[in-house]
Amino acid sequence: MTQSDGATRAELDGLRVQIGQVDQQIVDLIARRLDLAARIGALKEKLGLPVMDPAREAEVVRRAVAGARERGADPELVRAVLWQIIDHARRVQE
Repeated sequence: MTQSDGATRAELDGLRVQIGQVDQQIVDLIARRLDLAARIGALKEKLGLPVMDPAREAEVVRRAVAGARERGADPELVRAVLWQIIDHARRVQE
């Protein structure tokens, strides 16, 4: 292994550590979002509101997709992930 290989390997390892940290943040944020969804579900039940709110869900996804475009992230990936999270949040609220 040459010195440049070692530096490249260290950089790779450092980037992998950062990805691991980001992955943990994503997990933490999903857990937080689902907790908030459960709390919203309880309030909806008290208020006699339906779990599904298609207009609100679509607005949440539109806002996230716009944010993805602004940050240079794949909007279709963000759309797909958000719909999965929203689908799960509906089940949490029921």
